[in-house]
Amino acid sequence: MLRSKQLLEIRDLFVNIEDKQILKGISLDIKKGETHVLMGPNGAGKSTLGYALMGNPRYEIQKGKILLEGKDITEEPVNKRAEQGLFLAFQNPLEVPGLPLGTFIRSAVETRTGARVRLWDFKKELDKNMEILQMDPTYAGRDLNVGFSGGEKKKAEILQMLMLKPKLSILDETDSGLDVDAVRTVSRGIEEYQKNQQGGLLIITHSTRILESLRVDYTHVMVNGRIVKTGDASLVDWINEHGFDEFLDGQGKDQVQS
Repeated sequence: MLRSKQLLEIRDLFVNIEDKQILKGISLDIKKGETHVLMGPNGAGKSTLGYALMGNPRYEIQKGKILLEGKDITEEPVNKRAEQGLFLAFQNPLEVPGLPLGTFIRSAVETRTGARVRLWDFKKELDKNMEILQMDPTYAGRDLNVGFSGGEKKKAEILQMLMLKPKLSILDETDSGLDVDAVRTVSRGIEEYQKNQQGGLLIITHSTRILESLRVDYTHVMVNGRIVKTGDASLVDWINEHGFDEFLDGQGKDQVQS
């Protein structure tokens, strides 16, 4: 696959939550079709990066820029970023009583594309993707995440990604709390996104289970709000064997990339 087009550019990003600085000069490029993995210990700032990219107002950008396909979206609100092709799968998806999952996804697709979606075509594609994720089709008529198990909530997030076809998908700890079988199923959905879409992926995780069957182009290690190491897929295997202790020794004081 030819990957030459710059999709996301993060330039020297500093982010605060209230008065506490969390991200301290993050720079990262993701090209169309690439899969990047962001790993690190708990509290490193990984999820903060995801929320800042998505425009959550709680995460205040002090310095730096975020560009999507060359357009500066640093000041754009959440809804505008979503319309332009950003997608964030939450670590702890919210429950929304009174809003069926299928209705929510159809409305989101129409907002994303700016066009009406024929019900028959929508249902056909929804059923296909639910089958990939081994989801009971009756879940489409159930209120969004209400009464869903942890695994079903994560599958519902991946289902939204497959239906929306975003330019860039940010998956925040999607494997958190899942058993082995659920991780495999969610990974299958992510593989389908990699296979059929040209969008980029940023997978945020502190585990390696969800990565076992996925193609990974770049791996980044974050410690104390800084990217302290960048490598290829082999870095995932190294972390799986050795953990993060070597990176913690330096406390993330220097941003070293190789």
